[in-house]
Amino acid sequence: MSASLANPGLALFVLCAVMVACTAAVYRIARLGNPMTAPWAAARGALQLAAVSLVLAAALGRLWSSFLVLAVMFGAAAFTAGRRAKAGRSAAWLSVALASGVGVVVPLMLVSGVVPLEGVAIVPIGGIVLGGAMTATALAAKRGLDAIDQRWGEVEAGLSLGLSVRDARMEVIGPAASDALLPGLDQTRTVGLVTLPGAFVGVLLATGSAVQAGAVQILVLVGLLLAQTCSVAVAIELVARGVVNRAGAHRVY
Repeated sequence: MSASLANPGLALFVLCAVMVACTAAVYRIARLGNPMTAPWAAARGALQLAAVSLVLAAALGRLWSSFLVLAVMFGAAAFTAGRRAKAGRSAAWLSVALASGVGVVVPLMLVSGVVPLEGVAIVPIGGIVLGGAMTATALAAKRGLDAIDQRWGEVEAGLSLGLSVRDARMEVIGPAASDALLPGLDQTRTVGLVTLPGAFVGVLLATGSAVQAGAVQILVLVGLLLAQTCSVAVAIELVARGVVNRAGAHRVY
């Protein structure tokens, strides 16, 4: 089954072209926006995947180049998380939050021997964990900063009661930023019932073994929970201490 799935060729190209054309048609009929939005997105995605495929084909054969790929991915994730948080130059500190999540989970997987020390295993698993940590970090930082802006009166009230700046900020940051963990928790709770995530489907198609696919997926999900929790904890701490902030916003006293 896996040998015939989505093989590059004319049939794949025609099918994708038809689906993109149908998407563009729905855009126009339903007046969802520029009908060329979907074709441009599809073309960009195809080019990016082609480039990434060529790079990975060369990189995964060597351990050092696999770690180099992960380093580049980490840089892109840190930049993306900072941009989404809208924290200006201070957003660079969110790389610490990212590192705290990925730096705990990936070494644990490698030291345990569950994930082999090979590029073909490290890059996909590391990329999934990094992507989840990036989303959680960005969401936690953004919501934490938004909470400070919107509920500054409560922060001042906490200060008037004798709380430290960090503790007063955390009173409003914590509940807001904890929502960043909900997507990962929901995915773990509903896996197999509502969704079949990519890791499960990928292993199932590659090996045909549902048991092995389930084992890989639970490893990924639990790793994501730990990585996201660590990253969010560090992110809100950085926001509470004013290390990550917005220009012109309320500063730490």
